[in-house]
Amino acid sequence: MKMGFVGLGNVGGKLAGSLLRNGFDLTVHDLNPDLMASFADRGAKTADCPATLMKTCDAVITCLPSPEACAAVVEAMLPHVDETKIWMEMSTTEVSEVKRLAALVAQMGGSAIECPVSGGCHRADTGNISIFAGCDRATFERMLPTLTTLGRRVLHTGDIGTASTLKVMTNYLATANLLTCCEALVTMKAAGIDMNTTYEAMKISSGTSFVHETESQVILNGSRDISFTMDLVKKDIGLFQGLAEEAGVPLEISPLLVRIFDDGIAKYGDRELSPNIIRRLEDATGLQVTAPGFPVILTDDEPEEAGYEVIPTGLTTPLWAD
Repeated sequence: MKMGFVGLGNVGGKLAGSLLRNGFDLTVHDLNPDLMASFADRGAKTADCPATLMKTCDAVITCLPSPEACAAVVEAMLPHVDETKIWMEMSTTEVSEVKRLAALVAQMGGSAIECPVSGGCHRADTGNISIFAGCDRATFERMLPTLTTLGRRVLHTGDIGTASTLKVMTNYLATANLLTCCEALVTMKAAGIDMNTTYEAMKISSGTSFVHETESQVILNGSRDISFTMDLVKKDIGLFQGLAEEAGVPLEISPLLVRIFDDGIAKYGDRELSPNIIRRLEDATGLQVTAPGFPVILTDDEPEEAGYEVIPTGLTTPLWAD
């Protein structure tokens, strides 16, 4: 299968790298010519526009920073969509927008699959990231070999829209974890507890989380670099808050997270690294929360493994399988 990839940024570049590393016939496009050149140097082909990708490839993946960018790319590709083509959306985007674009692809005879990822850039780099896939079962099974190259754990979530909804939910949970980790670290620092010991106590206890075991490390290093910025967090938690409001759920914690990141963006800028939300508390207390021995950036120390479909707990076969 000839694969196209649009969007070679922090996440997209790593996902595309997994395809290239595993021998896929890959053509890429990005607005940054240096990123395209780096892929060309590693054996990928390049395209001058998204339309060319859809014309020459069997499936095209988009991984872009906003719903508006994704819409522009998909609409440019539509004239070349037919019954042999597949569009794969790997961004975190609005449910209504991914449904709208998928419907346009279907009107042209093509198939669509939304497949957002979760687990951090370091796992996207090794093909060990998790993937949610929303689409009909036939399309899922057709693209499963590609999905299990891009990620380790692949969950079929149901029809188009379900994967984006679940992805927004997981990003909300990750943001809540990040903010509680920040409060815990600063409070322990103020109480005179050693930061290395604090990290370990959190890690081996019931208070641990994926976010603590990853983002707390770069917080304590001082780099705060997870290749994710405050504006992207604000987008994601805003999408979750919008889902709750549309469903009539009177959330209490979610609006507070939105206000905290609004304040962080006002203080430090929308492109500030998201773990630096801890600066609000550091500035308020005059404390610097760092410790020796933690990495500047996260790397995945697990070997790349073959991916597989995840069967939801309590089921013996996928809910949507025939």
